[in-house]
Amino acid sequence: MSNEQTAIRTTYFSIIGNTVLALIKGLAGFFGNSYALIADAIESTTDILASLLVLLGFKYAKRPADENHPYGHGKIEPLITFGVVAFLVISATIIASTSIENIQTPHQTPKSWTLIVLGLIIIWKEISFQVVIRKSRQTNSSSLKADAWHHRSDAITSVMAFIGISIALIFGEGYENADDWAALFASAFILYNSYLILRPALGEIMDEQLYDDLILEIRARSMEVPGVLGTEKCLIRKSGMKFHVDLHAIVNGEIPVKTGHHISHKLKDYLQNKIPNLGEVLIHIEPNKYD
Repeated sequence: MSNEQTAIRTTYFSIIGNTVLALIKGLAGFFGNSYALIADAIESTTDILASLLVLLGFKYAKRPADENHPYGHGKIEPLITFGVVAFLVISATIIASTSIENIQTPHQTPKSWTLIVLGLIIIWKEISFQVVIRKSRQTNSSSLKADAWHHRSDAITSVMAFIGISIALIFGEGYENADDWAALFASAFILYNSYLILRPALGEIMDEQLYDDLILEIRARSMEVPGVLGTEKCLIRKSGMKFHVDLHAIVNGEIPVKTGHHISHKLKDYLQNKIPNLGEVLIHIEPNKYD
């Protein structure tokens, strides 16, 4: 299965899971007198929209390269990540503003059974995070990573709600709004996670050099190709799930141009075969300085 297909299937997993959880949280929050759970439901709803956005991005990004997009359509992925972050910020803002309003409004203590619901939600969201983050590493997808952190922030929000409801139930009268404070703290955590997701996506758009391990692997693999004596510059930029490479390879300066050209093609084919996540590989031939 290709990285694109894996990413799309993983996104469907997120959409289905978030849809079910949004319904469960909303109903449990309404009947259990817990705004923290309702806030959780709001976040899960924005998670559904964000995952749909990621899905559309993947379907666009998998289009083959064309005349207007010779490097493919992968750059849509960090742009989608920006959209996902926007959903996170919106949900955090809604949760924070409503929490502040509810803190100032007297209301009933949450029902004790909401803790059971929250416990199950926390376990499921952490499992979802582990599944999606593993797939994001497998596919090198920044937007899938952002989707994974949606699950983790959702789990943290639920943990905050669990703590808030527990405080309200243990201490009783006067602590009814503890879960509202929990929702407020959760919104701050969501905003912090938004920055952590945004930063690498911004680096990807700006072609920031963040791939030292891949550069080392490319240099090592290059030395396995007959005729390559060494490497100089190695520049990498990420586009979607592919890494495009500009590599300066050193060869014997006495060989004919035709032979150097042949070595460059062998090197390109070898690198793309041994490192499947590589996209375009541009080889520049340099003569050995000691020839």
